[in-house]
Amino acid sequence: MKKLRHKKNVLVEAEEKRRDLGFGTQITDPDTRLLNRDGSFNVKRVGGSFWGQFDIFNQLIICSWKRFFSLILAFYLILNLIFAFIYQAVGIENLLGADQTNNHSRFLDAFFFSSQTLTTVGYGRIAPIGFWASTVAAIESLLGLLIFALATSLLYGRFSRPVAKILYSNKAIIAPYLDITGFMFRIVNEQSRQLIDIQVEVAVSMLEKQENGKFVRRYYGLNLERSKVNFFPANWTIVHPITDRSPIFGKSKEELLDCDAEFLVLIKATEETYNQTVNSRTSFHAKEVTVGAKFLPMFSDVQGAGVITLDLNKLSDIQEVPLVSQHLPSSEASI
Repeated sequence: MKKLRHKKNVLVEAEEKRRDLGFGTQITDPDTRLLNRDGSFNVKRVGGSFWGQFDIFNQLIICSWKRFFSLILAFYLILNLIFAFIYQAVGIENLLGADQTNNHSRFLDAFFFSSQTLTTVGYGRIAPIGFWASTVAAIESLLGLLIFALATSLLYGRFSRPVAKILYSNKAIIAPYLDITGFMFRIVNEQSRQLIDIQVEVAVSMLEKQENGKFVRRYYGLNLERSKVNFFPANWTIVHPITDRSPIFGKSKEELLDCDAEFLVLIKATEETYNQTVNSRTSFHAKEVTVGAKFLPMFSDVQGAGVITLDLNKLSDIQEVPLVSQHLPSSEASI
């Protein structure tokens, strides 16, 4: 029985060492980041089929507004240019009312007639005559209806999709915490819409050298002072107490850099307006960790205002402090 229990413990320890967050253990390049600061995964897929990776609807839903409108405008202009050339190929004389003065005016009239047909506006100054010009105009009108129906669904999808607009401090810090130290970073909800039941998970990824001399990537979950709050109206400083059970206990900033430490953050919450689960993620690389600092308050002192004022511009404001504790006899000690 004792041997069986010992074997079980060995298997459990081996499974703990194999644990990862989905990135695997073979990513050992110290210059490769797992998770970008904006929450996107630093992974590029190659070798797949075109249709397997083709997901333009999803890309248009999640891309930035600037990129979205730029793509819509580019598509609109290119499509009208294509039809303008088609009308010219059919014969600009088949567009009744078009200016036939010169090539420039003929092309402009074909282009603007295409835009009016595509949007089904049809001012009436120019009209197609003949079979081929009328056929092209009919096809373009149908295409315009389909395209604007798709654009409407994209706009609705973008507006109706709940997103967690959580801002993160520019850097994480190692700061005094009780009689020890703690790994900390600060977050705040940028939007006025509220988030409730916020849950935070933090893990650290580090390279470890094996007996055979090869490096593998290990992942360790970090215990937090508080991993869940019910309400999130102000800022929240998330703290991992660096006790003797912490995977980064006793490690200096240089040692964290040498093992390519990256702190991976996942936040889940319920968005109050749509009552749907939203998430946000980011990471802090070891080079983005400041040792010996504390966050400054974000609350603005407005006398007689009768309301709590939170200055989001102070999210990343820090102040250097010495790290002195029973584990750190001086500010020059290891973490």
